[in-house]
Amino acid sequence: VRVIVFTENPEEATAAGADEAGLDDLIEKVEGGSTDFDVAIATTSAMKSVRKVARVLGPRGLMPNPKSGTVTDDIPAGIKEVKGGRVEFKMDKTANVSVVVGKRSFTPEQLSENAVAAIQALNEARPKVTTGKFIKSLTLSATMSPGISIDAAPYNKN
Repeated sequence: VRVIVFTENPEEATAAGADEAGLDDLIEKVEGGSTDFDVAIATTSAMKSVRKVARVLGPRGLMPNPKSGTVTDDIPAGIKEVKGGRVEFKMDKTANVSVVVGKRSFTPEQLSENAVAAIQALNEARPKVTTGKFIKSLTLSATMSPGISIDAAPYNKN
């Protein structure tokens, strides 16, 4: 995962593992069309300047934002999370949650481990006011293949 950091203190970010760091020079580079990175992280103070490149980063899904945890003042922790393989999941309008748990190159054990970890993370994110079954059904599928239903009962422990 290639990570760039918009910050006034680029030395701290590069020491923490960022591939590139800076503020004005990095903004100019991105305005020029350079988007050869996977995640952009920004400090809260740098966000005023980063708004200049919102038209470039926004459509590609690379714009830093507080909800996804890419706007933070603790740059080393943010970089560690992203490089460690943090996965985001969101619920759509019809209450479906889609999560990528692996790739074709993964072993069956790795896929199983990732799927269980994703289900546990989903259960941990469960709102406290929710009662009854939280996960109604589980389906596992590859990108262009039919889904395989999985029994959700073991994962609905309260």
